[in-house]
Amino acid sequence: FTVVLKDAGANKLNVIKVVREIKPELGLMDAKKVVETAPQDILVDVKKDVAEDAKKKLEAAGAKVELK
Repeated sequence: FTVVLKDAGANKLNVIKVVREIKPELGLMDAKKVVETAPQDILVDVKKDVAEDAKKKLEAAGAKVELK
């Protein structure tokens, strides 16, 4: 599965925090760039449960997310 961030929504700061939680290798500026340049692939080739968990966290932060 691939987790695609479609839109960060109104509260970008919370979405940036979740992106950093999901991808700890990203620094603050890298996570901000990913969120601001949506649509972006957040996770690629992950298991269904990992993808659904990431989607749930991102949507709770206000983002629009798609699973492929």
